[in-house]
Amino acid sequence: MASYLDVTYTNGVIAAKEKYLLKDKISRFCELSAEEAFRALLESGFGGGAETAVSVYDYEKLILREEEQLDAFIREYAPSEAEQAYLLSSRDFHNAKALVKAAHLQTDAERMLASEGLLSLAELRSCVETGNYAPIREKNAELAEACEQATECLSEEPSGSKVGEIFEKALYTYLFKLTKRKPVLKKLLQAKIDRTNILTAFRAADLTEATEKYLPFGKLTEKELSKLFNEDMVRVEKEFSKTPYGEFVKLCLRAKEQGLPMTQAEKLRDGYDVAFFAERKYELQKTEPFLYYVYRRKTEHANVRIVFVCLLAGQSEQEIKQRLRAW
Repeated sequence: MASYLDVTYTNGVIAAKEKYLLKDKISRFCELSAEEAFRALLESGFGGGAETAVSVYDYEKLILREEEQLDAFIREYAPSEAEQAYLLSSRDFHNAKALVKAAHLQTDAERMLASEGLLSLAELRSCVETGNYAPIREKNAELAEACEQATECLSEEPSGSKVGEIFEKALYTYLFKLTKRKPVLKKLLQAKIDRTNILTAFRAADLTEATEKYLPFGKLTEKELSKLFNEDMVRVEKEFSKTPYGEFVKLCLRAKEQGLPMTQAEKLRDGYDVAFFAERKYELQKTEPFLYYVYRRKTEHANVRIVFVCLLAGQSEQEIKQRLRAW
């Protein structure tokens, strides 16, 4: 059985590492040209600085290095197996899905793969190639079952979206099992599930489609979500105004009325983890400082990517800042 470090020691390590976070520098990058922002990013030491990248077009190399370092931190300092699996296992589902699709299409999956989660790429690739998922079943039964279901689905009625649904539902089933004795993780998970279901409902052609794509284990039931299909948008907003999802539903409604993408709602959903801890950052206990630090790092990586994609596309300072996740 793996041993895990005392959280007091880990919190001390985090306190030392926090000074290297970019924090408000990210906002200042938006005010610069792409080349100026890149030089400032290198000077901050982000991703190894000039040792990793030499051109503004290499910014992804810096992000990749940061992501690798964060993965290593999670593996070393996660308070328990549950936190480690919660933060890393989604990669296993992503990589398995990519390998299953590539095998069906008889193509190379390399460009679709993410970095390793809890399972090695070699192990996943071997299982997909042989069709034998026994080696991973004991470690992740939901993943093994998803691979089998997806393979069968592709053989009968090839559908990339259906395969995506299979792996997504399997992932959330696995994560929910992990969080049964971890109330903080469970709260984060259910918040993401509920907001994802709301987004799905607003994007669905009808209630039937939304029901088919419904993710279980959240707090919002299918019956409650069906209220989103009421043609009276004022009533829909009122129905949800006194719930934790009021602002989120309002953003979705405004986007739908204006025929715009659900960008702001997605931003709110993806930033929920950091916001949850930031609201009481001076009162965090037990494993919470670890989770808050990890999510701040993840948000930082996402924001650096947003800044450079937008700067290289010629977007304005205001446009870029509107896209940034809160940190």
